[in-house]
Amino acid sequence: MTDAVLLLLVEDDPAILLTLEDELEEAGFKTLTAPAGQDAIGILDTHQAELAGLITDIRLGDGPDGWAVAHHARELNPLIPIIYMSGDSAAEWPVKGVPNSTMLQKPYAPMQVIVAISTLLNGIAPPAP
Repeated sequence: MTDAVLLLLVEDDPAILLTLEDELEEAGFKTLTAPAGQDAIGILDTHQAELAGLITDIRLGDGPDGWAVAHHARELNPLIPIIYMSGDSAAEWPVKGVPNSTMLQKPYAPMQVIVAISTLLNGIAPPAP
């Protein structure tokens, strides 16, 4: 049996965070969670060698937003798969998003997140922005 893939999930809405965490774990992933950008950056710095992917909301309140979190993740690991989630920032993805990432517009079904991260982890190129 192989170890579960470890993902960082960044979301400031507790209900969405818990729902996604449960769905990802049911799909066989392990998750570390962060409710804010600064927390996410700390986790990235501490667990960069273990993390296989990042799933982040864009608007995270005070501090770094999801764009900044993703850019930091890519500085640490240029190939880490990144999924962005947003209710209102999707139009900014082509300019602010990192290459080879995916944007999911809220509302979305949790299964869309699982399919998106699985696709990136399996090396299938996301659609061009």
